[in-house]
Amino acid sequence: MSASLADGLSAGIQTLNLNLSAEQQQRLLDYMALIQKWNKVYNLTALRDPAEMLSHHLLDSLTAIAPLTRHTRGQPARVLDVGSGGGLPGVVLAICMPELDVSCVDTVAKKAAFVQQVAASLKLPNLRGLHARVESLTEPYQVICSRAFASLPDFVTWSRSALAEGGVWMAMKGKHPQDEIDALPKDVKVFHVEPLTVPGLDVERCMVWMRPEVTVS
Repeated sequence: MSASLADGLSAGIQTLNLNLSAEQQQRLLDYMALIQKWNKVYNLTALRDPAEMLSHHLLDSLTAIAPLTRHTRGQPARVLDVGSGGGLPGVVLAICMPELDVSCVDTVAKKAAFVQQVAASLKLPNLRGLHARVESLTEPYQVICSRAFASLPDFVTWSRSALAEGGVWMAMKGKHPQDEIDALPKDVKVFHVEPLTVPGLDVERCMVWMRPEVTVS
């Protein structure tokens, strides 16, 4: 990885006010190098330019770190990244938040295998790739996240069987998805929508936090 990419990553991390060690930053760069290497065979992302991959994938995923840290308060939690593809944001979460146990699920076997390869190559014991349909998962996760995966109603409906009691959904979206929010199942409530700013990108991003509404009998 070139020095310019390392500088770009470091500058982005500073802009996001994240406290990441040199080792974590190197792992993020190594992860990007693995995406580039495997992309030739596995078609993990349409982006080929390293600078674009840095801004549109790595820095974009890093915007989730601070909000998720506020939610978990630095405590251990099981996280499921749905429709993870090449592991975004799941791999980034596993690198930056070692207290998390992160599973990346995808219906494409090659993409799940790639995440497993990343876990082995970067020595991330808290990361695993799952080849499955999310609807088939029943192990409980405290946080279920997605990034540019599906509509909010589909996301919560498909992944509900894997949501732990007291768990939340965390969806990374572009513009504020009011139409999708309006179409959510009646027993799913949005409790927070926060804007996200991606360093170096002039785009609208937000994170939608949801939880099942507890009915009092």
